[in-house]
Amino acid sequence: MMTSKEIATLVIDALDNKKAIDIKLLRTREITILADYFVICTANSTTQLKTLSDEVEKVIKDNGEAPLRREGHRNGGWILIDFGCVIVHLFLKEAREFYTLERLWGDAEDIDIDSIKKE
Repeated sequence: MMTSKEIATLVIDALDNKKAIDIKLLRTREITILADYFVICTANSTTQLKTLSDEVEKVIKDNGEAPLRREGHRNGGWILIDFGCVIVHLFLKEAREFYTLERLWGDAEDIDIDSIKKE
């Protein structure tokens, strides 16, 4: 079983490899029971949104974990993938600006994704 940090790192790498925009990692462990981490990013198009979603699910499944649930729809501009300890939020630009999760979860620690990828 992977740790939440290992899952978050794999998710970030998968998103980065598929050219996701403005990837953010928020440590939410201390402020909510929903998850240890939120990963948030933006896609350029509905096609890229689906590609990002498919890649994240594939990478995590290849490492022995499966999502608990998936919500949203690429035509609606957002997809949420819940791995229990890590929740991945994939958005088109307009949807990300509308939901402003970074502001909503402003008390969460914003983790430098470059530092987590090097660990």
